[in-house]
Amino acid sequence: MNGAQSLVKTLIAGGVETCFANPGTSEMHFVAALDQIPGIRCVLGLQENVVTGMADGYYRISGKPAATLLHCGPGLANGLGNLHNARRARSGMVNIVGDQATWHRPFDAPLTADTEALARTSSDWVRTSAAASEVGRDGAMAMQIARRHGGGIATLILPSDASWDGGGQVAQPFPDLAPPPVDANAVDGAARILRDHAGSTLILLGSRATLATAQEAAYRVAAATGAEILAEYVCARMSRGQGRVPIERVPYTLAAARARLARFSHIILVGARPPVGFFGYPGQASIHHDPAAVFHILTRPEQDEVAALTALAEALGAPTVAPPAAAPRPDIATGAPTPEGLARTVAAVMPENAIISDESISYGRGFYAETHGAPPHDWLHLTGGAIGDGLPVGTGAAVAGGGRRVIGLQADGSAMYSLQSLWTQARERLPVTTIILSNRKYQILIGEYGGVGAVAGPTAMNMLDLSNPSIDWLHIANGMGVEAARTETLEGCADLMRQSFAQPGPFLIELMI
Repeated sequence: MNGAQSLVKTLIAGGVETCFANPGTSEMHFVAALDQIPGIRCVLGLQENVVTGMADGYYRISGKPAATLLHCGPGLANGLGNLHNARRARSGMVNIVGDQATWHRPFDAPLTADTEALARTSSDWVRTSAAASEVGRDGAMAMQIARRHGGGIATLILPSDASWDGGGQVAQPFPDLAPPPVDANAVDGAARILRDHAGSTLILLGSRATLATAQEAAYRVAAATGAEILAEYVCARMSRGQGRVPIERVPYTLAAARARLARFSHIILVGARPPVGFFGYPGQASIHHDPAAVFHILTRPEQDEVAALTALAEALGAPTVAPPAAAPRPDIATGAPTPEGLARTVAAVMPENAIISDESISYGRGFYAETHGAPPHDWLHLTGGAIGDGLPVGTGAAVAGGGRRVIGLQADGSAMYSLQSLWTQARERLPVTTIILSNRKYQILIGEYGGVGAVAGPTAMNMLDLSNPSIDWLHIANGMGVEAARTETLEGCADLMRQSFAQPGPFLIELMI
């Protein structure tokens, strides 16, 4: 057995079911092993940032790490944008990165790179296998990191000779790393704050605390005390819709966030970070909360949020309560698109248990308020700010979703970063409906340009414009094997969405906004 075969068998033994791949020459023995040993579904991506983004979306929905297969240091570098987003989403994955044979590396061939240094920028664990006999063990260690509570990005660099040499050994899975226990002192401290300052206390949810079971426990606490619940702006996955707690996110802009958080003198963090701005601006603060607010950590991301919130509810004597009565499902909006109208229209027509992959950027910041009455669904966000994750995250979510309809709310500029995802959607016949929000400009950057106090001139505006020439999304989608149509009205968008839901494969709607 060679090293590649031992790694594939080790991955299967550890529960890895899917490999998102963009292989090259250095990975051919691993490709052969995937071909010879059944048990792992291989999904081809045409660019490495698509591959890493798909693995991120897959984990967010399945809760299980996939493997990626990337070609040497430059291939890993291509995937770093969405590895950054995956790390911020606290996803788990095992990256297999091919590399030069150990004896060839000193010759400094063209693809030689400091792959370990690249990997460390967005990985929680990095190792280069030194020999075929070590590959299986290294793979098992990587899976232990990727499977831990709170996720983990593990990168295993596989030199060609460690892959093709004999002497490979299958390693049995290492025991899963148990999450650190709930801190009783943290629970008691949070309970004391809620008894004494409930009206000025915020419970801020992040990590897995935004999923349904944790939300219910948090609402139990809030209902008993009068505290308020919000989620981080960059939450990876939010359980939403009828039957769920209607939670909003901390606003994006400094002014809106400061106004929303001004009254809170105490903020209890549940898998969350203190809210700060994406960027610094001249003469403005970085933090989004009252500078005098006191933070209390109930759980860190690696801890069990449900257990901690349940313990807090018990400490407070909070009774079990049902979520608030669901908002009515909205009607389809009509006429020219607006953010509020699009949100209502999506909520009106989406099937139950849909998955929203949201990279709407500035257009979609108010979507939540209009969609609380939608059927139960999951909402996935851009977590790290590295644009280009919406299409691949939605693609990976569809692979994991077992037939659940994925709806992509996708800004046109950021879609160009990873449009190869459409090809994978067509190849795998995935149930993805992508709505391209086509304003043919980098609208968020136009806002940011004004935010730093710069005066717009023709050179600057030309750099933020996508209309010369206009991007033809219908032809792009068709060229990738995806059926597509264009509309300028919300009722037209609703009709096209319904049509797409009736067919098994992908569909793209260009909505002119």
